[in-house]
Amino acid sequence: MGHREDLLEGAKRCLLEKGYARTTARDIVAASGANLASIGYHYGSKDALMRQAIIASSEEWGAGVAQVPGADETVPEGAAPLERFAAVWDLFLQRIATEREFIAAQVEVLGLLPRDAALREAIGEVLPEGGEGLVAVFEGVPDTEVDAEAARVVGSFYQALLTGLMVQSLLTPEAMPSGRDLATALRRVTAGEVLGKKE
Repeated sequence: MGHREDLLEGAKRCLLEKGYARTTARDIVAASGANLASIGYHYGSKDALMRQAIIASSEEWGAGVAQVPGADETVPEGAAPLERFAAVWDLFLQRIATEREFIAAQVEVLGLLPRDAALREAIGEVLPEGGEGLVAVFEGVPDTEVDAEAARVVGSFYQALLTGLMVQSLLTPEAMPSGRDLATALRRVTAGEVLGKKE
């Protein structure tokens, strides 16, 4: 790898180990083996590099969901929509439970968005692509088959649910729902059923 790639890998490691806001340029240099001047040369600033690191980490994490061991058996071909919905969420929930440093970094960045316009803009630019990727995973189709409206509407739904589950995993990991729980909730909401109604 060249210095540019080394710096990005180093920044991604720092993101997991120290968090987004606490990572310094010197931390990245130590983690990457590059030199301080190369950050400015390749990325313009430490902040620009860290923005790229959070985006690259998120893309890699999302792409890795389908590569979880046993994924082929977890999401059987020809599964009914709610069965597939539950199975895919179980894959996401497995990653959420076992990769807490990544989840903590993601949630930290969410808290920074209101006060960091550049970070907000950078993430906003890739958000539609993220929605498209989620629709593709849940529907079991290539990204190229997901139309813009599905990415906007359905992708936003998946992103909202995923973000909420990430936050919940840090607050009450012992109370996390399963994929089947989420499918049951979706079925009840869309069918207008009432769960545990008190007299």
